Amino acid sequence: MVEVIAIVGPTASGKTALSIELAKQFNGEIINGDSMQVYRGMDIGTAKIRSDEMDGIAHHLLDILDPDESFSVADYQRLVREKIKEIQQRGKLPIIVGGTGLYVQSVLFDYRFPKQQVDEQLRQALQEELERFGPEAMHRKLTALDPTIDIHPNNTRRVLRALEILMSGEEKEDGSLAQSPMYDELIIGLDVPRDILYERIDKRVDKMMDSGLLEEVKGLYDSGLRDVQSIKAIGYKELYGYFDGVYSLEDAIVQLKRNSRKYAKRQFTYFRNKMPILWLGSGAGHKNNLEEIKRIWQETDRNRRIEQMAKTIR
Repeated sequence: MVEVIAIVGPTASGKTALSIELAKQFNGEIINGDSMQVYRGMDIGTAKIRSDEMDGIAHHLLDILDPDESFSVADYQRLVREKIKEIQQRGKLPIIVGGTGLYVQSVLFDYRFPKQQVDEQLRQALQEELERFGPEAMHRKLTALDPTIDIHPNNTRRVLRALEILMSGEEKEDGSLAQSPMYDELIIGLDVPRDILYERIDKRVDKMMDSGLLEEVKGLYDSGLRDVQSIKAIGYKELYGYFDGVYSLEDAIVQLKRNSRKYAKRQFTYFRNKMPILWLGSGAGHKNNLEEIKRIWQETDRNRRIEQMAKTIR
């Protein structure tokens, strides 16, 4: 029996709408699969679902971090696997929805972080040291290891995370990906003809601007947020360039659309090469897609289901 469903695909392909219908059909709860939607105050630029669009369906891993906090594949993997267990214990179906391919893949397949066990011991030791000596001492310890790091002493979470990375020798993408599945999963991909997708992306950017994206980014800019992971996201870095005077607002919007189209192309490439996916046409309508998903769902054996998926016309 299917334990986890994932809905993947490029930006503006219609994942959110399908996920709501699927959650209703299969008694599901939705887990965010977008690396930038974890940040509070970054709603418009990440196309985060609004509460009035959720239609009563529980959503998880949205707005869990401040924009100045870092977030890694290992963090995501740990949180989502915990959340999957919680949802299953409630008798619900976990549905991961998003376009960050590596994040989704790291949860569903055997993506290993060799230093995790050592890091857990180090994390506990650093926490005890913080409680004993205080944040100033931990910040001095950090700057002694790397004088170039610019983290405020009072941001103890980031100070401890930076110490953990430096002291363990961990790298951001430290992990190896095996193809053995962690769950009996069904991965659904939404396929959109390139010209239609690009038109959707351009219209989405225009809608974002009309909805207040410029004001959202200005708030982050005025808060002094600089050189952090979150503002490197598409939709934010381009408008930061506008506020920095690098280019005009018109040019910033052109850059935003161009970068979004390039990102969508990279997403397609990643998903097509990395995971066994049931590809559905977003133009076919949710009703037809749901019928196809039900048909595949009835294949209780994973290998048979993958064979069926491979036969699906893409």
